Amino acid sequence: MSAREAMERLAEVIDGHRWDDLPSLLDPAFTCTYVHTGERYGAEAWVRLNAEYPGFQNLRLEDCVAEGERAVGRAHVTGVADGVVQHFEVATFITVRDGLIVEMTEVWTDVGQEAPEGTRPS
Repeated sequence: MSAREAMERLAEVIDGHRWDDLPSLLDPAFTCTYVHTGERYGAEAWVRLNAEYPGFQNLRLEDCVAEGERAVGRAHVTGVADGVVQHFEVATFITVRDGLIVEMTEVWTDVGQEAPEGTRPS
């Protein structure tokens, strides 16, 4: 599987809540780093985190750029907390080896944040 195919399949599996299919996309040496929190997960822990994440609804891959063994995707994610729908954006960077994702880095942010005064375009 190419890096682009891996990114697209990853998004499809997560969006479909097909947690049992997720490990088949990951290399045994898989690691995922969350840049924004400094957390680092192996394959089993990362699959469990996704499967058990409270309120997750969907993930829509908005963009994907791939070259060789690397791909980056930008996705919109929705979830529900305390009855309120929440929106997030995530950038996911993957490296594929022998058709499986061996390394992933993710950067998450909330949607709708305000830029500091004086930094907004006029």
